[in-house]
Amino acid sequence: MRVLVTGGAGFIGSNFVRRSIQIRRGIAITVLDSLTYAGSLQNLEGVLCKINFVHGDVTSSELVDQVVSESDLVVHFAAETHNDNSLINARPFLESNVAGTFELVQACVKYDVRLHHISTDEVFGDLALSSKERFTEESSYNPSSPYSATKAASDMLVRAWVRSFGLRATISNCSNNYGPFQHEEKFIPRTILLAARGVKPKIYGEGLNVRDWIHVDDHIDGVWAVINNGRLGETYLLGSNGERTNLHVARQVLKELGLSESFLEFVNDRPGHDLRYAIDASKASSELGWKPRHQSFEDGLKSVVDHYLERAEL
Repeated sequence: MRVLVTGGAGFIGSNFVRRSIQIRRGIAITVLDSLTYAGSLQNLEGVLCKINFVHGDVTSSELVDQVVSESDLVVHFAAETHNDNSLINARPFLESNVAGTFELVQACVKYDVRLHHISTDEVFGDLALSSKERFTEESSYNPSSPYSATKAASDMLVRAWVRSFGLRATISNCSNNYGPFQHEEKFIPRTILLAARGVKPKIYGEGLNVRDWIHVDDHIDGVWAVINNGRLGETYLLGSNGERTNLHVARQVLKELGLSESFLEFVNDRPGHDLRYAIDASKASSELGWKPRHQSFEDGLKSVVDHYLERAEL
């Protein structure tokens, strides 16, 4: 199987490449990545010799046409993802997340190539902190930020091309990932590295916003479960019942570093900050037999803290 991984030098994409090499036989992986600030060949250190790397952008029609024509499967991770950045300048998000997905669905239809589209639970907006409700595949789209709006648009492009042009595709919407090789702009690595450098990590508002955390390896296993056994045209939600407040996560990081739980700086909340995310992954569990292996977020976080400390320049 010839697998094209877009955004394969980013956080989740590079972990997908690494894990796929470990658990899959008979696959030839091509990574397409534009190596923006969030993507790095260092994330593929040790496996570059086992893949074909193409430096380029998913918005390039000619390049996308070429690499898709040489593939049996496209796994589409490439995206601008940082909410704060989307509030400052939304244009890169429109270009990468919407225009890039458009180029891919066009090429996949042209060459009848199977597509799996990676998306986020943020397309559904948020849930009340006091609610026990969880997002399902039937939840209405209600994005809160330019980032989540562009991911919602990319999901809709995939769905429209499935219905109108026969695109062979599936979608997965996943909760917040944690694990190795994540850019330090993101909450967990940022908290680890700032605290390790003696700088108080910043927390928005009172830190009571809730995120549903999943280890990146569990996400990747879920993606392969969808690719192998998912029904074409269907969407599957991937999560691991890992709801934690941002304050809890930050304090857990400080605990691992041997620092006081009060070593934090609380700042004004960002505009449109979603209150709570929670995933109901029962469809993926019942239909695909997928279940996350990392049951304890706190145990998983220990190895993640060690990873960033080993790689950091403190």
